[in-house]
Amino acid sequence: MIDAAAIDKARLIVEAALDLKAENVVALDISELSSIADVFVIVSGRSDRHVRAVSDGILASLRGIGEEPLGVEGQAEGRWVLIDADDAVIHVFDPEAREEYDLERLWSDADTIDLALPAAV
Repeated sequence: MIDAAAIDKARLIVEAALDLKAENVVALDISELSSIADVFVIVSGRSDRHVRAVSDGILASLRGIGEEPLGVEGQAEGRWVLIDADDAVIHVFDPEAREEYDLERLWSDADTIDLALPAAV
């Protein structure tokens, strides 16, 4: 079962993404399905530039609470940025890459986390 701290971190990540107009934001509880993390956050940017901006905003929010990501990949290309934030893994996709990799289908056994955010999610 996912703990409150992981939900709070997911909320912070999602809010940072939405502040930069990320689209199709989804948070999945993978705590019972995998040992790699408790949460997957999947978002889309409209272009490579937007993907980089959204990922930069998420990184700034994490650093703002004193969390340095364990790893960041894909920022130079801006097609799929992967951020390992320990108990949360964030995927920021351009639309084509998101459709191609279809992580929501791959992790379809995961429950969606209701973060009680505005309807824009």
